[in-house]
Amino acid sequence: MAKPEKKPVVKPEPKPAAKPEGKPVKAAPEPKGPVRLQEHYQKKVVPALMKEFSYGNRMQVPRLECIVLNVGMGEATQNVKLLDSAVKELGTITGQRPVVTKARKAIANFKLRKGLPIGAKVTLRGRRMYEFLDRLITVALPRIRDFKGVSPKSFDGRGNYTLGLKEQLIFPEIKYDAVESIHGMDITIVTTAATNDEGKALLKHLGVPYRT
Repeated sequence: MAKPEKKPVVKPEPKPAAKPEGKPVKAAPEPKGPVRLQEHYQKKVVPALMKEFSYGNRMQVPRLECIVLNVGMGEATQNVKLLDSAVKELGTITGQRPVVTKARKAIANFKLRKGLPIGAKVTLRGRRMYEFLDRLITVALPRIRDFKGVSPKSFDGRGNYTLGLKEQLIFPEIKYDAVESIHGMDITIVTTAATNDEGKALLKHLGVPYRT
């Protein structure tokens, strides 16, 4: 008489460990959207400019296109560390990796050879552009000693504005003790404005403090 076959023993699968209460498994992604100054432009500046210049369409209203920060370090021809420090500081200020600029031609009197690194620049667009301009207006510029506003005459005739700063220490992100050398920078705000008056009005509504 044949013996009955034994059924294989099926072991129960282990239960998954209970998730700790109150702690999400994965952090929620950071919400994306317009920053404070960008919202101000869309809600306040656009209607104000449409009324001031009698635009028939919102697309005609001037807007920011980009902001370019440029640092020239002529001393870098003698000390490369100064340029490395300037590049690092510019990246800290803007939150974006700078591009090293090189000499376009040789100048013997300044011991400058063609292709030698002499500066750094950053081009900001979108959210970072608005974030930087907001910090520049509300935090950095007021830290300038005896600050009475920026010149309203620094437009190029096509609605673009250039501002020169004497030192990078006005930005709170820069640690004074870690600075290799004090240097200035040029900040160019590129707009879609067709005239200086439109560009000036755009920046004024965004909060740029003009000197009276």
